[in-house]
Amino acid sequence: MGSKQVAIGDESVDLIVTSPPYWRKRDYGIEGQIGQEKTAEEYVEQIMVAIREWRRVLRPSGSIFLNIGDSYWRKSLAGIPSLIEARARQAELAVRNRIIWVKRGGSPEPARDRLASRHEYILHFARNGYYYDLFGYAEQYSLNKRGANPGDIWEITHKRDVGRHLAPFPDEIARRAILLACPELVCTRCGKPQRRQVKQTMTDLDPDRPQARRALIIAKASGLTDEHIAAIRATGISDAGKARLVQTGTDRNSKRVQKLAQEAKAVLGGYFREFTFAKRKMVGWEKCECGAPFEPGIVLDPFMGTATTLDVAKEMGRSSIGVDLDTTQVKDAYR
Repeated sequence: MGSKQVAIGDESVDLIVTSPPYWRKRDYGIEGQIGQEKTAEEYVEQIMVAIREWRRVLRPSGSIFLNIGDSYWRKSLAGIPSLIEARARQAELAVRNRIIWVKRGGSPEPARDRLASRHEYILHFARNGYYYDLFGYAEQYSLNKRGANPGDIWEITHKRDVGRHLAPFPDEIARRAILLACPELVCTRCGKPQRRQVKQTMTDLDPDRPQARRALIIAKASGLTDEHIAAIRATGISDAGKARLVQTGTDRNSKRVQKLAQEAKAVLGGYFREFTFAKRKMVGWEKCECGAPFEPGIVLDPFMGTATTLDVAKEMGRSSIGVDLDTTQVKDAYR
């Protein structure tokens, strides 16, 4: 169980990853605990007291990844995640994702008049201009070699009770959240996160696709230029237009871009589609204008339990802070 008020400075934390006690699930017997409120609305208000405090300590580039499950009350789901989402928006936090954690190997349930619950939610809340490393995440979790967006379904084996803690938190959730939303390095002067510089290549296609290899052969033999390929990208598969890639704020492709795209498509035929999926590559890291040294990003878990999030943060080279009311659960290394 975490603390509602944390003695941490304003705008000093890069990422909050946590899983509070769920409503009416377990009584931990700790004074001041969250989860035993009389109504779902009272429980959500206590969560919001915590979230408002978390928002205070978040940098402008910060995010919250909140693992939360729903609860049944009087034969009905209480709708806890939806209630928290609505209140978070009122607290000036953007609800960026509702990630579905599919629990492989979930525990048996005694219910006979409904399906067993095999998922929970991981809600991603963020401030404006938040840090997000989708490129690095996709490199590890994309299902194909082109770095496609892996999506908002996380299939993670449910962690069994291996100790005194009643609801162990999967380290894979912490790992994914940190990879996505906690920068490796942050400027010590202004707090700006160091971001990747990523650019889409013109002709770096997936070599395992016969269509991609054929597209490259045709393009080379026909003398298509990088400008032709950029025009294909600007129009896209459906010719709906992606003018921001080659124009400045017009949202429409120029006649020249349209002409180049038509020329390229006439030569390539259906193979033009391959160039709309070319790989992106990292070309470096952004530099901070401050010129100050960098330090590791900071992860906070205000319901740290057995310190799973802190362990993962350390493994990934980030700094971390943990808070919990029940100090008997906290590892000696984090006391």
